[in-house]
Amino acid sequence: MTYQLTAPLLDACVLGIVAHEDTYGYTLTQKIRELVDVSDSTLYPVLRRLQKENCLETYDQPFQGRNRRYYRITGVGLGRLEYYRNEWIDYKEKVDIMLSGEEGSSDE
Repeated sequence: MTYQLTAPLLDACVLGIVAHEDTYGYTLTQKIRELVDVSDSTLYPVLRRLQKENCLETYDQPFQGRNRRYYRITGVGLGRLEYYRNEWIDYKEKVDIMLSGEEGSSDE
């Protein structure tokens, strides 16, 4: 992908996936990596930070003799996700306008 994923946009992507369903770390990284090129070493610090900011909470669940750590979005996380969604809509509309050349161009 030509465009880089900024930290807030990566946060929004993580929150969006976890808002859909509780997810464990490996599955979450695979879902994000299907769409953008990002490493595990980038995603796990994001998960820890979102957890520290009370946007995500974790719980362990046994799976084939081992525990999997699942991430669940919190009320704070849902609020942050809604904020990111609104910001994204506004940002995308402005970029679309600039790329189309329809608005904001002046030939004085």
